[in-house]
Amino acid sequence: MKFRIAIGSDHAGFRYKSIIIAMLRDEGFEVTDMGTHSEEPVDYPLFIRPVAESVARGDHDRGIVLGGSGNGEAIVANRVRGIRCTLCWNVESARLGRSHNDANVLSLGERMVSEDEMKEIVRTWLSTPFEGGRHERRIREIDEA
Repeated sequence: MKFRIAIGSDHAGFRYKSIIIAMLRDEGFEVTDMGTHSEEPVDYPLFIRPVAESVARGDHDRGIVLGGSGNGEAIVANRVRGIRCTLCWNVESARLGRSHNDANVLSLGERMVSEDEMKEIVRTWLSTPFEGGRHERRIREIDEA
């Protein structure tokens, strides 16, 4: 399945954001770039919140947010009702974020992972299905909070 993906970053995640957009478009995904559009310093909530809100509304199937560490970006995204943003610094965390938590937004830190790791994290996160089962009850509990 090819998802509609919203992507946004601050200045510290801009380089990886550009790489991810090209990679995903080459792989046939529909990608909407919600900024920022340079390495000039910006306040990340201005670019991360629109990604999360777009996924929550259903305008996009998934979202990817980036920064230096990805921590602040994950916090902003998770403040939007209906978003389950997973911060991933390795492939296993991406796999578990999808299979156990049905994460609909991925947060990445450009300063935390290599370019090759980042690509594998994104591919794993996009291709891993939600397991359901015992995890469904927990997802309902998260979404009801």
